[in-house]
Amino acid sequence: MQKRRLTLSSSILTSIRERKNRGAVASGVSPSEAPGGLLIASYNVHKCVGVDGKFDPYRTKQVIREIGADVLALQEADTRFGERRGLLDLDWLERETGLLPVPIAGFSKAHGWHGNVIFFREGLVRDVHQVKLPGLEPRGALVTELELKDGSVLRVIAAHLGLLHRSRHQQTRMIVDLLRARDDQPTILLGDLNEWRLGDRSSLNTLTSVFGLPPAVPSFPSRLPVLALDRIMANRSDLLGPVEAHDTQLARLASDHLPIKARIRLSSAIMPADGDQNI
Repeated sequence: MQKRRLTLSSSILTSIRERKNRGAVASGVSPSEAPGGLLIASYNVHKCVGVDGKFDPYRTKQVIREIGADVLALQEADTRFGERRGLLDLDWLERETGLLPVPIAGFSKAHGWHGNVIFFREGLVRDVHQVKLPGLEPRGALVTELELKDGSVLRVIAAHLGLLHRSRHQQTRMIVDLLRARDDQPTILLGDLNEWRLGDRSSLNTLTSVFGLPPAVPSFPSRLPVLALDRIMANRSDLLGPVEAHDTQLARLASDHLPIKARIRLSSAIMPADGDQNI
């Protein structure tokens, strides 16, 4: 039987109806409070412009400190045009949170690649690739391999996909092809994937061949999150714990997206994820 095709309005209504079910994760042990593992997070900082229209990098930094992530992917952390200047105080972030940016090449004043930045707290950067994604808009992904303090290796892909459905299809296909050309290892994909559709119309369906996708967690708009534009997913069934939004008063103000976060456990990441899930 053909899956029901969801419109934007029906997706919003479905999201609202299921808020109590999703609240079961939030009412239990938060990923940030759970023992063990690494806390990873993704946050579209909206160029440090809050929902009140004010440009305030200090608020953005305070939300980052609230999250307390060990590995963090940011989107829209640079100006979009010209010199692509970084908008955050990296020295402050290192001093207050211990986070360091994964180094990139080619933009002396930018924090990241097409606004994507990966921060990590402890470990070594073994490899970095700046990937130009296809599509009408200029979009990119950062691919890095981190050697963690226990000697394990984690591949992290941070991406900000396009606004057009066709572009997202092309971009997800490129990410899958890129991974298939590399050695198999524990991998996390996270970022603003810009897909509100669920079911068979989702441009993220291409990713199911590599990633076991967790249930969609609403993160947009930040004041009343109903759309799961931001995602964290893993290529191992036991790598990723529950994903939840970092929903605080300041986070609802500082950007139009809420951060999302989860715990990962590399020691239990044995089998590749498989099977289609609700995306």
